[in-house]
Amino acid sequence: MIVGVIVPVYNEVNVLGAMYARLDGTPAPVMEGGAVCERRVYLIDDGSTDGSSGLIDEIAKKTGARAVHQPQNMGKGAALNAGFKAALDDGCDVLIIQDADLEYDPKDHQAVLDPILSGRADAVIGTRFLGQTHRVLYYWHSIANKIITVFSNMLSNLNLTDIECGYKAFTSEVARGITITERRFGVEPELVAKLAKMRIEDEGSEGRRALRVYEVPISYAGRTYDEGKKIGWKDGVEALWCIVKHNC
Repeated sequence: MIVGVIVPVYNEVNVLGAMYARLDGTPAPVMEGGAVCERRVYLIDDGSTDGSSGLIDEIAKKTGARAVHQPQNMGKGAALNAGFKAALDDGCDVLIIQDADLEYDPKDHQAVLDPILSGRADAVIGTRFLGQTHRVLYYWHSIANKIITVFSNMLSNLNLTDIECGYKAFTSEVARGITITERRFGVEPELVAKLAKMRIEDEGSEGRRALRVYEVPISYAGRTYDEGKKIGWKDGVEALWCIVKHNC
């Protein structure tokens, strides 16, 4: 089983090295029977201007990670599309998204991937609000997230707790059926809407079925704006519009 780790990068030169070291130091995921997965990392530079591009090439040269460079800053959605294509072209069986900052810990990969590796799930979405350790930060961000998640659930008919969580994983079959159109953080509600709508071949029958979507608690070490956090109130408004656009 080959696991592709998709890392979109935009101006993260100060933390990318530490994130990759943490990822590299984390054992590759293990399947239910004990077999160790092969892990391939795809670093997608989204037109960075702070030296991240050169750092990506340096990491790739030293470690064997794949470096993919966008011609200009095109947004997280475009970076994920490029990463999905590279991983699928390389024959990856499972894809997981890992943000380039240190908000999400690669040590959670095993937990996020377990439902897929054990054959129970087609897609997994992480959640920062179901019992794991998280850094205490902005109250109004949490309220906005709850509103966005509830609104998404109403239209998608999924009972998620955190649609904005960056940790999302998919089988290759599911990933091949997704084309992301949103440029910024609207990519998260877009992905959830497309997972809710998608139908795949049902093994053992001639029909198609809805995806088996699981939610897994993950730890979270959120950043402040001084530390480089990029999302703002306008992204919250955009998320609401994206929920309507992609669910209706």
